[in-house]
Amino acid sequence: MAPPKTAATGPDPIDIQVGMQIRARRRSMGSSQSALAEAIGVSFQQVQKYERGANRVSASMMSRIASHLGCRPADLMPTGDGGDAVPLDSAFLSQAGGPELAKAFMSLSPKLRRAIVDLARAMAAAEGS
Repeated sequence: MAPPKTAATGPDPIDIQVGMQIRARRRSMGSSQSALAEAIGVSFQQVQKYERGANRVSASMMSRIASHLGCRPADLMPTGDGGDAVPLDSAFLSQAGGPELAKAFMSLSPKLRRAIVDLARAMAAAEGS
């Protein structure tokens, strides 16, 4: 079991990953922090804290956020696949085509998403060799 969070250690890495997933999903939809905050009944500052991982997202709040973002709460959780995943964050979404790619990807079935990921990994490996 992981040690409890202390002021010296900062936010739990899982809380940070959840926040990054919320931010990425919100941005891919073209929604603002204020719009999300209004939809879930909190201040935009609270949404900022959720997205940074500074505040943990409760199960009920996760459900409200997921509902507003058009996904399941599980879609906002880290995959735990142990892979070398790169977080989807503002760096990706600020790239040309990033938001459009993220939006299109989220509309695909899980099977097609997996195929796209496999293709992208193969392309990256081929480019690196």
